[in-house]
This record gives sequence, structure tokens and C-alpha cells, in this order.
Amino acid sequence: MAGCCGNDAKFDGVSDEYKRRLWIVIALNAIMFGVEMTAGQIAQSQALKADALDFLGDALTYGISLAVIGASIRARTNAALAKGVSLFLMGAWVFGSTVYRVFYVGVPEAEIMGVIGALALATNLASVVLLVSYKDGDANVRSVWLCSRNDAIGNVAVMIAALGVWGTASGWPDLIVAAIMASLFLSSAYQIIRQALAERREVVAHSHAEV
Repeated sequence: MAGCCGNDAKFDGVSDEYKRRLWIVIALNAIMFGVEMTAGQIAQSQALKADALDFLGDALTYGISLAVIGASIRARTNAALAKGVSLFLMGAWVFGSTVYRVFYVGVPEAEIMGVIGALALATNLASVVLLVSYKDGDANVRSVWLCSRNDAIGNVAVMIAALGVWGTASGWPDLIVAAIMASLFLSSAYQIIRQALAERREVVAHSHAEV
């Protein structure tokens, strides 16, 4: 949506259609958090739990995105920064808990991982389709896209982990995938925070230029 009709301004979310799609994505994420966290506990899968936590984080941060649509650039960048920090904290938690599990490796239930991973992937692919037209917006809008993209990648990774657990009768594939997902959270956090800070600097520079 950015740069359409010769306008280089980034899409800021002010669109009834975008808001409607975002509400649908929030509902999908909230439902899948409950489903996947329960399945992760039953299957004793760290990768499933990491992905479930991502669903919860997405539902909450999408709500923040909705709340600041149409607000000032400072408010939108503050929201993006908050989401970047929350992604960083999630990544740190997943990475830390995965390291802890290295010293207590059980074998997860591969069948549950595979089935729930497939359901989660279908959910996130639907979210990606709904939001792909808005992936090049400002820091607030782009953070929504990055979270949805991460979810889809994470679900594919969970299914790969399930196959690895089934084939090796070991919990290591599950832990490796959880660590990869943690790094994805941290990478996205960096991208969101960097863009939000850049947009904030632009606002400050512009305000100084007008004085």
C-alpha cells in the first residue's frame, strides 16, 4: 500500500478494511494460543509452547496496533517500540528455557506436534493472506506483518521438529527448532525497534526544521 498513487508516505493503518482484517487476525491468534499451549503441555513440546507464546504476543500487540491507528507518529512509534521490546523478551525467554531443557531432555509427542503444527500453519497462512497487502507500512503496521510472517515460519519449523522427533526418537529436534524460533523473535525485535527509532528521528528532525 505504501507509495500508491504517487504518494511515498507509508501506510499508517487508517483503513476500515485493514482494521476489519486485523480484528479477524487477533481472534485467530487468541484461539490458537489456547489450543497450542494446551497441546504443548500435553505433548511436552518446547517448540509448541514457544509458538503458542508467539500467538499470545501477536494477539496482544495487534490490539495495541489497533489502538494507535490514526494517532500521532510519536504514539505509533512508541507502540512499535513496545512491541519490539516484547518480542525481544519473548525471544530471550524461549532461548533461556530451551537452554534449561537441554539439561532435561524428554521426548515430546511427535504426533500431537505434527497435528497442532499443521492447524497452526493453516491459521497463520490465513493471517498472512489477510495482511500481505499491508506489509510495507510504517513501523506499527510493519510489526504486524513481521509477527504474522514469523508465525507461519514457526509453524513450518514445528512440523519439521515433529518429523525429526518421530524419526530420531529424541527431543533434540524440538529444542533446536525452539532455539531457531527464539532467534527469529530477536531478529524481528531488532528490525521493529530500528525502524521505529528511525521514524522517531525523522519526526524530530522535521519538527526542528519547521522551527
